[in-house]
Amino acid sequence: MLENQYAGTAIIFIDLINDFQFDGGDKLRSHTEEILPNLLKLRHIAETHQLPIIYVNDHYHLWTSDIPSIVQHCTNEKNHHIIKQIKPSANDYFFIKPQHSAFFQTPLKALLDELRITKIILAGIAGDICVLFTAKDAYMYNFTMHIPKNCMASEEKDGNDYALYLMKSVMKADIAPI
Repeated sequence: MLENQYAGTAIIFIDLINDFQFDGGDKLRSHTEEILPNLLKLRHIAETHQLPIIYVNDHYHLWTSDIPSIVQHCTNEKNHHIIKQIKPSANDYFFIKPQHSAFFQTPLKALLDELRITKIILAGIAGDICVLFTAKDAYMYNFTMHIPKNCMASEEKDGNDYALYLMKSVMKADIAPI
């Protein structure tokens, strides 16, 4: 692989700090556990190539971008092993979002512009909701997208597959696994 293949690229992790305390949460947690090794591999790629890592997460009615507060609020006995491995580091960016898209009413677009990012790699949960809405907005902003199909999970596998189909066919995303 060419070293400059990652020029202008950022990784965006969506809703990975998650309490899974909702109808369908156990299914989503189980599917998140399946993709966790791939998420960690993606994080390693970002760290190796010094790519910006940006977490955009639900706010859980705390309305704070304080990582420890969100992590503490979301951690429970069923998900602590996930959060412990994938939580943001001190060098990562972290934003909260009010709704589904990571772009909607967040500073994400401004940050990507300042960092001169033209390509984003999206990963996270739920693929058929928040990742899909984020991909739609990224497409509208003309970002080149890679959404590795092995780095995205939804409650239902059919919904995840359909979201990937839309991202590839409509939004021109590369969905090849990492």
